[in-house]
Amino acid sequence: MPPAAAWALSSLPALAFFHNEPDVEQGGKIYAERCATCHGTKLEGQPDWQTPKPDGTYPAPPHDQTGHTWHHDDAMLTDYVTRGGQVVLEGMGVEFRSGMPAFGDVISAAEIADVLAFIKSTWPEQIKAIQAERTRLMEAE
Repeated sequence: MPPAAAWALSSLPALAFFHNEPDVEQGGKIYAERCATCHGTKLEGQPDWQTPKPDGTYPAPPHDQTGHTWHHDDAMLTDYVTRGGQVVLEGMGVEFRSGMPAFGDVISAAEIADVLAFIKSTWPEQIKAIQAERTRLMEAE
């Protein structure tokens, strides 16, 4: 490698070349295609989302500020979408019946990040700040 090229590469922050910010607009499109059927076109969730259905699963919760999505850190939300709700909850030892399917084989990790960025873009600033702090604390552990 020529010295100038080596210097140019060494002066870049680690992995900066490979890092892309989530695309909120793309996330909105994916949400509309993949998520809105259950979680609502306005992120409102299904009626009575806190009451189990006859099969024991719960209706899809809202992803707006009235739901609990913002109570979770980014890693948990990504895992939940990727592997599906029941798998994640069982791994945590939580006794709760989730009907959330896994999307890790359906959409890419970048697309999952886009969807989560879209959802977060709809939250009031105070809710965004609380969720960001939860993410920061979990990453620090």
